[in-house]
Amino acid sequence: MRIALFGTSADPPTAGHQAILSWLSEHYDWVAVWAADNPFKSHQTALIHRAAMLQLLISDIQTSRHNIALEQELSSFRTLETLEKAKMRWGENPEYTLVIGSDLLNQLPRWYQVEDLLRQVQLLVVPRPGYAIDESSLEGVQKLGGKIAIASLTGLDISSTAYREHGDSQALTPPIVAYINREHLYKCQDATTKSFQLR
Repeated sequence: MRIALFGTSADPPTAGHQAILSWLSEHYDWVAVWAADNPFKSHQTALIHRAAMLQLLISDIQTSRHNIALEQELSSFRTLETLEKAKMRWGENPEYTLVIGSDLLNQLPRWYQVEDLLRQVQLLVVPRPGYAIDESSLEGVQKLGGKIAIASLTGLDISSTAYREHGDSQALTPPIVAYINREHLYKCQDATTKSFQLR
């Protein structure tokens, strides 16, 4: 059994995340996804909201694919702890693949006990526009023991950051937009709403 482990900040989750999840569901037996706090980033929104939005994103895909699930209990500051939780859930036998965006490749050597982690997982890097995969980063991870594959998928040219900073709701799916509006989650959204109320 091949299990893809995909933790993401999801602040908020975008159509880009959904495209990655759809692709993973076609290439792995099971896709476990969760909202995570990245110690190298600051987050605007509570984890409970980010997990709820991820579930909405997954529900959209589950109409055609049934091998993706929100596994929020896997969430941890340390990916090695996430892997330990996964092994408690599914055992030692599955082949675990850790999925990361190309924007995280440079951070990877600074992760907690990264060599121990890389001994136990395959690594799948999803190319992201604006974050070229350079040979020196790949070599650095390989020297730490990383077994790397590059996904034959390029992420969409949209990001959570662009939404937070500019309020571009084209990056989001309609259920996520509705959730954000209902919960008043992002300043950019509040500003947009207020400008409509003033007219």
